[in-house]
Amino acid sequence: MTSSSPLTPAPLPDADSLADFYRDVRAFSMQLCETLAPEDMTVQSMPDASPTKWHLAHVTWFFEHFVLRDRVDGYQTIDDQYHYLFNSYYYTAGDMYQRPRRGLISRPAVDEIVTYRRHVDSHMLRLIEGADRELAFLITLGLNHEQQHQELMLTDIKHVLAQNPMSPVFRETAAEAFEQCCGSLAWHAFPGGIKEIGHDGDGFCYDNETPRHRVWLEDFEIASRPVTNGEYLEFVRDGGYRTPDHWLSDGWATVQSEGWNAPLYWLDQEHCFTLGGLKPIDMDAPVTHISFYEADAYARWAHARLPTEAEWESAADGLPIAGNFVESGALHPQGADDDGVQQLYGDVWEWTASPYAPYPGFRPLAGSLGEYNGKFMCSQMVLRGGSCATPGDHVRATYRNFFYPQQRWQFTGLRLARDV
Repeated sequence: MTSSSPLTPAPLPDADSLADFYRDVRAFSMQLCETLAPEDMTVQSMPDASPTKWHLAHVTWFFEHFVLRDRVDGYQTIDDQYHYLFNSYYYTAGDMYQRPRRGLISRPAVDEIVTYRRHVDSHMLRLIEGADRELAFLITLGLNHEQQHQELMLTDIKHVLAQNPMSPVFRETAAEAFEQCCGSLAWHAFPGGIKEIGHDGDGFCYDNETPRHRVWLEDFEIASRPVTNGEYLEFVRDGGYRTPDHWLSDGWATVQSEGWNAPLYWLDQEHCFTLGGLKPIDMDAPVTHISFYEADAYARWAHARLPTEAEWESAADGLPIAGNFVESGALHPQGADDDGVQQLYGDVWEWTASPYAPYPGFRPLAGSLGEYNGKFMCSQMVLRGGSCATPGDHVRATYRNFFYPQQRWQFTGLRLARDV
C-alpha cells in the first residue's frame, strides 16, 4: 500500500500557514476536476449525490456567506441568486433550491462557477492576512468543509459514471492492480473499564467530537483489519442476501425492495466498477460500498458484531494516522499485511454499531453553523477512520462521520469486533 507520513492535528494556523492551507485546499478541488468534461460536472445521478459543479459552487458560497458577507465592507456578490442555488441545508440562512433537482441547473455554466471561485478567493486571501483566532477557526472550518466535499465529489462522480454503459474512466491510474496479499484475520484484545473519548487539544475539530467524556467499556476484541472482498464473497455465496436470519428488519426490507445481492458496483462475482473503470475485484482489498445493514448482516453471519465507536476510538488511541488516503492516487481500497491493528485509517470508512447522537454535554456552534452537525443527530450511524477518497490531514481518531444505514455510495466497509 502507498504509505504516507503520520499526520497529527495541528493547532490553528497563523496567517501565512492559513493562506497556504487555503490555496492548497481550493486548488485541490479544481485538480480533482481535471479529467472531467463540463457535461460530466452537471449530471446528478440520484438525490443523495450532487453535480460536481454544484460542489465547487457550494463550498465557495460557504466562504462568501459565512465569512465575507459580514467582514468585507461593500462586498459584492457575482449574482444574488447564487445564495438560493448553492445553499445546501442552512435553513437559518434562507431558502434553498431543492436538493434532488440540482442536476437541472444547467446555468451558471462550469466556467462561470470557476469565475465565482476566483472572485471569492481574491477577497478571502486578503481577509486572511489579518485573521484573528475566531476568524482563523471559521476559515479552517470552511476548509475542512471543502475537504469533505472533495470526498463527496469523488464518490458522486463515481456514481454518475457508473450509470454510463460505456463505463468511462475518471482517472487512468486509479484502482491499478496492487500485488499485496492481506494477512490472515487476527483478533486483538482490549481491556474494558473507564475510558475517555472525544477531542482533547488545541487542534481543529468539529463540534460533534466534543466534549471529551468518560465511557465504560467491557473487555472486547477487534479484528486486525477490515473485512476483505474475498471474505465478503463467501457471505454472498453462502446465500447471505437470501437469508433473513442475518438481517435487521429494516435491512431485510431494504434488500427486498432494492433487489440487493452484492455490494454496490459489483457487476458480478469477479468484476467491479471503479474510478479507473471496470476492474477485477481485488479479493485481498477491503470490501467497500456496503450499507450499515450489509455490514451488520455480515458480522452476524461471521458470529461477530460491529465495534461501537468508543471501542474503535479506544483501539485507535496512539496509533499513527497513516494509510491509503486520496493523496496516494489509488482512489480505491488496497490490501495490506502489517502487524497489529492495521488500516484503521484510510481505505474504507468503517461502520460502527453506534447511532449518531450527541455526546454528554454537547453544545453545537452558535448561529447557522450550529446546523452543520447537530441537526443530523437522528436516524444515522457513525463511521470512523476515513477512506481512500479522504484527504489525509482531514481525519483524526475522534472524527465522527455519519450516514443513513441504507446508504452505500460512499467508500464504506466494516471491521469485526466481539465480546471477550
